[in-house]
Amino acid sequence: MNDIAISLLFSSIVAGAAPIILASIGETINERAGVINLSLDGSILLSAMVAFAFAYEGQGLVIAFLAGAVTGGLIAAIVGSFGIYLGQSQVAVGFVMTLTAKDMAYFFGNPYSRVYGPQASSLPIPLLKGIPLLGEVFFRHSIPVYLSMVVILVCWWYLYRTPLGLRLRSVGENPRAAYARGVNVRRTQFLYTIVGGLLVGLAGATISLFTKPGWGRPQGAEGTGWIALAIVIFGGWHPFKVALGAYLFSFLQVMGIQFQGLWESVPAQVFQVAPFPMMILALVLIHGAQTRSVVRLMDVSPWARRIIMFVRGSAPAHLGRPFQEE
Repeated sequence: MNDIAISLLFSSIVAGAAPIILASIGETINERAGVINLSLDGSILLSAMVAFAFAYEGQGLVIAFLAGAVTGGLIAAIVGSFGIYLGQSQVAVGFVMTLTAKDMAYFFGNPYSRVYGPQASSLPIPLLKGIPLLGEVFFRHSIPVYLSMVVILVCWWYLYRTPLGLRLRSVGENPRAAYARGVNVRRTQFLYTIVGGLLVGLAGATISLFTKPGWGRPQGAEGTGWIALAIVIFGGWHPFKVALGAYLFSFLQVMGIQFQGLWESVPAQVFQVAPFPMMILALVLIHGAQTRSVVRLMDVSPWARRIIMFVRGSAPAHLGRPFQEE
């Protein structure tokens, strides 16, 4: 492969990972606050439909992306209301919402199925787009792709470099201690659940207005939410590792397309589903890094210690458990 082919390959990986990064970072934020939102898959579909409908009706791409974000935020608000304030099972509420949102997306989106609508175009960044290799990979995309890269850095900075980020993490790890220090635990969890939902909604809008333009049945985004949930675990609830998992999944998807052209005798469905078991295998390996026999290697080999410490990640201690104020 020449330099142009390589740059185009990596550019496709960066662009394809954009909606997964937005959804995964959004879920990372609310899970860091101790809330599980399993409505991601349905939320992405409904947000994709709403965003495309707004764009098709001539409301403009900016309004369309905002409509998608608001849709994701509203679904997250429902999950947060039942799970945080009413003390219901966050897993059950999220699962019901993902099924409900999926059915709503296909029902209300039927008039917009298989019609042509506007889509986000590339917006190369002056000066930076001319950098050899890097310019093509990172600086010749549309605004949603740029946003996905910025969100990674902002989320990391906010979580680990600001007092508000420390408060967010303390609510997910030890809400009683945070409450004792004057933090309104429920309000904090509800706020960050909505913030995470807004990013999930943007992920849906990015799919229908950029990654896979249009709306139909199937839309092509089915399963994205579940993959985002898996990537949060893969990344150990850390923004940089989560982004790495999203890029890895996008790489597997892009390579599946490349291999499909090389081995035409292999059914196309094999390459389409291959990234999913690969992610499951990665999760199994991460779980294996928690076992005692593997942990003992940390005392034997410095290299093993570095690898294990990078792979390991623990969920927030109070994840998914409703907090009762005394």
